[in-house]
Amino acid sequence: MTAKLKIPKNLSLLPLPPGCPELNAQENIWQYIRDNWLNDVIFKSYDNIVEHCCCAWRKIMSMPEVIKSIGMRDWAHAF
Repeated sequence: MTAKLKIPKNLSLLPLPPGCPELNAQENIWQYIRDNWLNDVIFKSYDNIVEHCCCAWRKIMSMPEVIKSIGMRDWAHAF
């Protein structure tokens, strides 16, 4: 939280509690990547890790509908 942030009067910020990655949509994206492309892999080197991670990232970036569905939370939307 920063004092520099200008919050509109019609918004209320609720800080995420520490240790609750399930409330952070990005953590769910990383879990999806791990579950689908990085599980059961024995990496041969650091470069191999980077190569696999970049490949997985490119795959998920080509699937915006999956990203949207992972990031949606019923409790976070008023509509």
